[in-house]
Amino acid sequence: MKEIALLGPVYPLRGGLAAFNERLAQALQAQGYQVTMHTFSLQYPNFLFPGKTQYSEDPAPDDLKIEVLMNSINPINWQQAGNRIAHTKPDIVICAFWLPFMAPCLGTICRIVRRKAGARIVGLVHNIIPHEHRIGDETLANYFVKSSDAFLVLSESVGDDLRKMDEQKSIVHAAHPIYDSYGELVEKQLARKHLQLEADRKYILFFGFIRAYKGLDLLIDAMRDARIRELGIKLIVAGEFYGGEETYQQQIDEAGVRKSLILHTKFIANDEVRYYFGAADLVVQSYKTATQSGISQLAYHFEKPMVVTKVGGLPEIVPHEKAGYVTEVDAGSIANAIVQFYKENKEADFIKGVQEGKKRFSWEMLVERLEELF
Repeated sequence: MKEIALLGPVYPLRGGLAAFNERLAQALQAQGYQVTMHTFSLQYPNFLFPGKTQYSEDPAPDDLKIEVLMNSINPINWQQAGNRIAHTKPDIVICAFWLPFMAPCLGTICRIVRRKAGARIVGLVHNIIPHEHRIGDETLANYFVKSSDAFLVLSESVGDDLRKMDEQKSIVHAAHPIYDSYGELVEKQLARKHLQLEADRKYILFFGFIRAYKGLDLLIDAMRDARIRELGIKLIVAGEFYGGEETYQQQIDEAGVRKSLILHTKFIANDEVRYYFGAADLVVQSYKTATQSGISQLAYHFEKPMVVTKVGGLPEIVPHEKAGYVTEVDAGSIANAIVQFYKENKEADFIKGVQEGKKRFSWEMLVERLEELF
């Protein structure tokens, strides 16, 4: 039975990456692997972290073996962590990678474990170059790429970026699986009652951390459309600001759409997620750049139609006019899609498309693709 060391954020850290890694570990264990997860004692220095807290208030998962081990900014720790993981003699290291800032830490640890334990290093790459690009990103990312033996990517666009850095190593693609650990869908009226929303309104949802590349500003502009106002559509914004809150608040006032918005701009606890998706008719991802998105996979889990922009891997995930709409990256196109959804009564048809499409996304399939690299 193979021993796997999984490196990346997990509990007590919070967020989509932690949820992904924990669910992946459960899927690997279900296939008979022994998995030890190695997370960060310090993931981001506070001055680099734009949110309010990096830590979860939920109870610890009781079915996972987690070691709080890595410090992203301490080179002495990288040596110690690499030696400690190597001492356990894992057969495989699966190392999550999403940000060049993490490359010195993760790349050094992987090198040590490969050299001392002979482990095969599989990079599980969410992004290789970040949405918010910085000088030096390619150099740092290359350091991580050279520490790995093979890669799994979650969108073809990330695979294309990765091949520019390394044409020789194996790269396989697997669709981002559905997030199925947030409970079952809550019926629409019950969800709206729970969130203290009007029962008979039309609601669209923008969900997740609010960062510049996610294009909330485009969606706010789209809400100015006279047709959207005539239809009485309201936008629920559910997620914590990761910078720029004053700019968004100013835009909302200048656009005159505050009465059309419901701002729940805080971190949404795991047990509350289902109410936000349950209350919405449509999930809108007005992204300016993207690779793939866990928000799409939440929408699939909760069987909600989507509007996504034509960036990165999003069109791969949401078939146009089947599970929702794929639009251009501008407010007018986004507004057109929202209006069309309601005027043509597409909800029932798109829900059927989502239900059919979600069959493509399974954790078992992701494990199978990883096994090709083991």
